Amino acid sequence: MTDERHHDIALVGGGVIGLSCAWRLATLGCRVRLVDPEPASGASHVAGGMLAPLAETWFGEEELLELGTASLRRWPDFAAELSRAADAPSGLGERGTLVVGADSADREQLHEIAEHLAKLGRTVTRHSGRALRRMEPALAPAVHGGLEVPGDLSVDNRTTLAALREAARRAGVEFHTESARRVRPGVVELADSELRCDAVVIAAGSGSGQLHDGLAELVRPVKGEILRLSRRSTALPPPAHTIRGPVHGRPVYLVPRPDGLVVGATQYENGFDTRVTVGGVRDLIGDAERLVAGLGEYELAEATAGLRPGTPDNLPLIGWLEPGVLVATGHHRNGFLHAPITAEAVTALLRGGDVPAETEPADPMRSGVRR
Repeated sequence: MTDERHHDIALVGGGVIGLSCAWRLATLGCRVRLVDPEPASGASHVAGGMLAPLAETWFGEEELLELGTASLRRWPDFAAELSRAADAPSGLGERGTLVVGADSADREQLHEIAEHLAKLGRTVTRHSGRALRRMEPALAPAVHGGLEVPGDLSVDNRTTLAALREAARRAGVEFHTESARRVRPGVVELADSELRCDAVVIAAGSGSGQLHDGLAELVRPVKGEILRLSRRSTALPPPAHTIRGPVHGRPVYLVPRPDGLVVGATQYENGFDTRVTVGGVRDLIGDAERLVAGLGEYELAEATAGLRPGTPDNLPLIGWLEPGVLVATGHHRNGFLHAPITAEAVTALLRGGDVPAETEPADPMRSGVRR
């Protein structure tokens, strides 16, 4: 930790992490220049928007669970402040998550997750299929059991991004629509010029590894295909809860929107390819129909793919790469979930304060990602 304070910040990347950090820094009086040719685009634009650390937990990822849980606690206040700052809706939805299973193998996986959470002192409620359908009539007949996770939240990602962009603009963030080529201490190299500052923050998602040699082996693109379904007049209402679960071992989720649902997400290690495949669409629709009834009457309004920024150990990278270069990336599928605590940590690092304890394992110099 250093007591040096940085007031002139160049921030590369205008997704949910970059916009959150830019807004927070600008409200504290920093000069912030955000470099991104298309702010509020990329993986953040196509995300499902789940804020679900318990529903997404997995064995061996206890530090990630602690980080996500700590950030989830910050979301209601973060959303309220964002709404005031932007004079617009924050996009926060406060209904919980139902994690459901159809066949016996999928339900056994849910049992293992519940047992794992219990050992960690986290509680979820188990329900029969009949009890789940009383809570959520949209569930398909094939669902025979599942877990209720009432504390999980969600956001309408595009509403949240619009609010963040407006809040950042009102706070004085300067938007630069050039593409960053490389970053070095206190300098962002653009196509025909350089942007000089006290410190650079790299928050460029899956593209971060191309900006600095220290990230080249740490950040990789993980493709995820997502569908947006619009409700037609003849269709049943969408579920009020986020619905997720394994279907024949494949994870699928359905997140409510005012006009329908977001369904995701496939996962491929296929470089920077963002083309949507027939197989991906087929699997998502088939798996979603296994969990929620009546989707065949919905309009397929959008099929797209985003590139999540993955890391070797699935923890994000939040901290100094070297003096003058700070990183906030590698959040994989948890960018929206981690936005409040990441912005808090980045602000503390740039202003000489103490970072939240839950972000300390995400230090980019940790041994878990550097071998």
